[in-house]
Formats: sequence, structure tokens, C-alpha cells
Amino acid sequence: MGKSKRNTPKPDGNRAKRLAERRAAQEQAANAVTRPFQGLAAECDLVALREFVPSATATLKLAPGVAAERSVVLATVLPGAVAALVRAGDEEVGFVGIQVQQQGPDPAADLAAAVLWTQSAAGGESLNSADAIEGGPTLTDVLDPGADLELTVHQDFDWWVPEGVVPDAQVAATIEQAKQAIMPSARIALGPDSAGAAWWVDAGEKAHVRWVRPEPEDELMAALARLHAAGGLHLGDGSRFAGTFRTHGLLVPVFDLDRERHPDEWATPADDFAARLADALASSEPLSSEERRSRDGLRSRQVTLR
Repeated sequence: MGKSKRNTPKPDGNRAKRLAERRAAQEQAANAVTRPFQGLAAECDLVALREFVPSATATLKLAPGVAAERSVVLATVLPGAVAALVRAGDEEVGFVGIQVQQQGPDPAADLAAAVLWTQSAAGGESLNSADAIEGGPTLTDVLDPGADLELTVHQDFDWWVPEGVVPDAQVAATIEQAKQAIMPSARIALGPDSAGAAWWVDAGEKAHVRWVRPEPEDELMAALARLHAAGGLHLGDGSRFAGTFRTHGLLVPVFDLDRERHPDEWATPADDFAARLADALASSEPLSSEERRSRDGLRSRQVTLR
């Protein structure tokens, strides 16, 4: 008996298109790099900038072997969410965006390609996609892997327009529209013994700290479970542990905060928490039954972004 064609989608039909898009998404997910920014001192901040920081910039320190024709500024997002652009003027500057319209399976490779593009592009040009060339330089080849980011956090997108330039009405309206979507954000100034990147955000009804951590997930989850069981999983008065999410191979604990307090007021409580966490990470004792229950509870509430 011949095979029924009832469930075979028409080649040009909507169902066939949806199935093709699903297969493409599954293939991209299968090829995605688990921890793309590993090997860079700025890994945790790069993950934060890509995933949830609205507006920030930092001048990149390129690797010694890269022939630098102009300086390069890393930005959370550029106008039109392009991958890169070169700002014309007396001193041309390259800009690369980490939140882009088109995303490949390896954002670090795409970023490396965008940085290199800025060194040869003409002033005024922009790059809509930074698809990495297979076998091309890695981000650790292009950037100084030991350099941290000296970040400037913005509460608007006025930096999209060069200083002294008056934008036309359409550009000004675009900047104002983008500004309205920004939630006030700040990087918590951690002490030298506190690892990772902790970012404060005022989300409206409450504030949060999202703390991107560099440790392997299982080790960090066990340490969080130890603190939870001991009553130490918090940032002090006015805070509450909200859960964790996983992104780009790293775990991000999230704390709800009293939004009436200034971001700088959370620096000392954050360092105190970091010290407790470091002790928990250093413990080699097996988890107790209560700690295992805490770990299972924490994992059940975990979310994966990508």
C-alpha cells in the first residue's frame, strides 16, 4: 500500500515553511558554542552586555598581533542593531555591537569578525551581519584575553550621535524611542576578591542584581545550595534570592532588591556574599541531605536563556 500523503506538507505551504524554520533553528542550536567567551578575562561582562545590559560602551584592547588602523569601541547595541560601523570624522573610530539583529551559533567568532571588519572598512560604512569565516581568528586572537572592560554605562543612546552633531528629526525620534525602553542599570563595583560581574537594574516594581559567575555550573550550584541551607543566600537586608538562569555556559544568580536603595549601597553586601560563596566553593565535604534538597529546589527553578 502506498504511503499516505495527508501529512506531507506542500512544498510552498506555510506548514512546510514552519518545519524548515524549526529544522534550521534546531541545527543552529546543535552547532551553538556552549561557552563562547571562555578564555577572556572580560567573559562575565561580555555575557551581561549581550544578554541584559541596555546601554554601555568600552574601548577594546586588541591583541598585540592585530594590525590596528583605528580604535574600536564595543557597544551593547548600535543603531539598527548592526554588527559594526565606522564613524567618520577627523579621527575615524570603529564600533562593534554585541546585541545584533542576526545571530550566529558562535557570537564570539561573529564579534571577532566585526572587530577585524572595522579595521579595513571606510568611514561611514556599516556591517549588517558579521558572519564569521570558518577557521578564521577567534576572539582570543583578536582581543587581549587578559584585559578587563573599562565600561561606561549610559542611561540613554545619545552616544549614537557624535559629540557636536545635531541629529535630524528621524534619528532624534529613534534615539528617544530607544531611550524610553531603557531600564536604569549600573555595574556593582565589586572588591578585588569578588569574582564575576554583578549588574543592578531598576525593573519598575522592584530592583534586581544579576550576577554572572565564572565557576562551572555544578560547583556553583552546590555552593549556592550550601548557602541556602545555612540561610546565607542573600545580599543582606532588603534582598531576596530570586533564582538563577543559565546563559552562554555560565550561571547567573538573581536577587530581588529594595529599589529605594542606590546601586552603590549594594557593593558591600555583595562583597560579603562573595566571601560566603568563596568559602562554600572551597568546601570539599559532601552535601548534606538538607543541602541536596536545597540544590534540587534551586535547579527546579532554573531557566536557560541560550
